[in-house]
Amino acid sequence: MVRACKGFAGETGINYVTPMTTRPILIHPDPRLKKVAEPVGEITDKIRVLAEDMLETMYAAPGIGLAAPQVGVGARILVMDCVKEEGAPARPMVLMNPEVIGSSDDANVYEEGCLSIPDQYAEVTRPSEVDVRWLGLDGEIHEEHFDGLWATCVQHEIDHLDGKLFIDYLGPLKRQMITRKMQKLKREKARA
Repeated sequence: MVRACKGFAGETGINYVTPMTTRPILIHPDPRLKKVAEPVGEITDKIRVLAEDMLETMYAAPGIGLAAPQVGVGARILVMDCVKEEGAPARPMVLMNPEVIGSSDDANVYEEGCLSIPDQYAEVTRPSEVDVRWLGLDGEIHEEHFDGLWATCVQHEIDHLDGKLFIDYLGPLKRQMITRKMQKLKREKARA
């Protein structure tokens, strides 16, 4: 699919028309989802294409966040866009080598889901606000304060970069039940 990356140049450093591709999303259990991703050393055209493809994949899924390990790439890159208001402009973000540099003492409980664990949801408790530092596609270091859904999303995606899934916050029985459902889903998809 070819489309313009409107509204995305200032945020991500991509400001041209390029072919974008949706990539297959790995489904749990997959050993690649449990590996710690490697830091991004330099911003190359390959990294820019990956970021574009990840955004395209996230929007097509549809989702609000996606980490590179979910598309089988072991790099510390995540994309997110938590704008949910009808008619509001999208705010696609690409974060490379993100790190939480501060968090609130207040916690937030949010019912999380995951594109790698389709149709499964569970309440997860995380800090309600976080400060995050990352490398942007513009080559600059960025910092931002996130709260609400944005804070939950960025923490969820950073967990992916560290080989952690939202179900790792659950008790063993609930986690095993969801894992069995995903194994069954993968078998059914393999037969189809």
